[in-house]
Amino acid sequence: MITISDIQLLRGGKPLLNNASATIHPGDKVGLVGKNGCGKSTLFALLKGELSLDAGSCNFPSGWQMAWVAQETPALEREAIEYVIDGDREYRALEQALRAAEEADDGHKVATLHDKIDAVGGYSIRARAAELLDGLGFRQDQMSWNLTQFSGGWRMRLNLAQALLCRSDLLLLDEPTNHLDLDAVMWLEKWLQNYRGTLVLISHDRDFLDPVVNRIIHIENELLNEYTGNYSAFETMRAEKLILQQAMYQKQQKQMAHMQSYIDRFRYKASKARQAQSRIKALERMEKMLPAQFDNPFSFEFREPSALPNPILMMEEVCAGYGDTMILEKIFLNLVPGSRIGLLGRNGAGKSTLIKLLSGTVPAQAGELRYSQGVKIGYFAQHQLETLRDDETAIQHMMRLAPEATEQQLRDYLGSFGFHGDKALDVIAPFSGGEKARLVLALIVWQKPNLLLLDEPTNHLDLDMRAALTMALQSFEGAMVIVSHDRYLLRATTDDLYLVHDRKVEPFNGDLNDYHQWLNELQRSERRQEQAENAKPAGTNTQAARKEQKRLEAEFRKQTAPIRKKIDTLDTKLEKYSATIAEVESQLAEPSSYEASNKEKLTELLRQQADAKSSLEEVELEWMDLQEQLEQMEAEFQGR
Repeated sequence: MITISDIQLLRGGKPLLNNASATIHPGDKVGLVGKNGCGKSTLFALLKGELSLDAGSCNFPSGWQMAWVAQETPALEREAIEYVIDGDREYRALEQALRAAEEADDGHKVATLHDKIDAVGGYSIRARAAELLDGLGFRQDQMSWNLTQFSGGWRMRLNLAQALLCRSDLLLLDEPTNHLDLDAVMWLEKWLQNYRGTLVLISHDRDFLDPVVNRIIHIENELLNEYTGNYSAFETMRAEKLILQQAMYQKQQKQMAHMQSYIDRFRYKASKARQAQSRIKALERMEKMLPAQFDNPFSFEFREPSALPNPILMMEEVCAGYGDTMILEKIFLNLVPGSRIGLLGRNGAGKSTLIKLLSGTVPAQAGELRYSQGVKIGYFAQHQLETLRDDETAIQHMMRLAPEATEQQLRDYLGSFGFHGDKALDVIAPFSGGEKARLVLALIVWQKPNLLLLDEPTNHLDLDMRAALTMALQSFEGAMVIVSHDRYLLRATTDDLYLVHDRKVEPFNGDLNDYHQWLNELQRSERRQEQAENAKPAGTNTQAARKEQKRLEAEFRKQTAPIRKKIDTLDTKLEKYSATIAEVESQLAEPSSYEASNKEKLTELLRQQADAKSSLEEVELEWMDLQEQLEQMEAEFQGR
């Protein structure tokens, strides 16, 4: 188990953790939570061996294999699936050693290496990598794309697939859902539920944490506070703890005030001086209780729009896409004040395209899209974080937006988004993703939009800011359309769900659980269709499919060539030993072999028979083992 004892971690002379202790048992699935900047990622760096302790100790079992998501993906001319397989370094090393052994024609070493590859699951690694990529939203053709063809978010998905492919005893995941859509989040949730190792997960998505973790470690007041259960159970227990803490704090304050009153009254009276001094010492020795911090540090609300036209927007038979590629067709959608729509749909179905269409970023290619007079759009998307000016401060961004407001008004306003004191005067270049997202939201809220378009607004936001955003959206008076993988946000803020699928945008009759079932059924249907396609006669396949099948068969023959070669060698030995045994037994069948004069010859024949049978048995066992390996590989190949 992992034992963290009285550790201290300093950053810039300031303690992030001080006298902090925790224990993580094998098989635990731990949610690591706390405010941004409390030390979660720093604790991860400690577990990975990237940091040294300033005090205390951190011990975990020797020999444990660890996996985590790399933060950078090199822009390589390497296929996506090969890059994912690169994550299993042991397999790649065995693969390289096997090539060297084959070139050296070392049959014994080749056989040994095949056994080792089989032991680490090497013969199924490509199928497992493809399954991971499919779950994370990659199409079949994208698996053979080079890394340079993917955007930064998709490269992070590749890094996640790499980490999941690794055989690990301890898996560290820091905000793994940030670059995923709802479908991929649901898939990852199920995958982690079946993970057999020890998991430590940093996430601000409560609906993702709840079904995955069985323990919570909450970083607060420089300590690691442990709770049994999922995130919802933690919230309940922490609320009870805060109520008790507040009661004890108030009781202590009353006691301290009473003692201080006695000291002030009697410390200079000779008859009471001794008792007063005793109370002074008792007051100094008393361990001070901290007041419970119930309040969310973020508190904002959407300002009342200057106008609320009805309808806000109307769409009739609208089509949209990019160039000659049509993404959405014949959309009918009216937005009125109070419309609260959550968009569902598989990755690539067109959810973000619809948001861009509504915002005017992507023009309609056909149909009619009309905005009423007075429409003011508030559009949030991750790419807008990059439009902030790194060399300017938060207050400068606000001043450019609201030149009529005083600096104090803007600083008070920014404070509600967590930019307190001098933080509002810091240039934003070193800001975290969460801080930049909060600033973009602050800029949007100030402009009093009556049409709010949010594309993954919770990425990088911590739980407190998500809660504040959820509360603010609940009282928003205009129309709202949201794309989000945060199911709690969708449930709490939307009234209607629309499904983007097969180029259509239509109301979805159900909730998020129904959507999950719809998604599973769609995937099962696609698998059945794929199996039916694979079962068709060769003549019904396209030329491209036949070419691809031939390529795969050639690749499979190359992959299995060493085993087939070894089996051929063993076949020759089997024939040799069988012939030897048959020859010896033929001589043993002659009566003359048992005459006294042929005693030495008989002894030699019996020795030859025993040696040949022993060798034949060894070769047969090796032949059967290799044959089983080959049959397993053939079955996996046929099942692709």
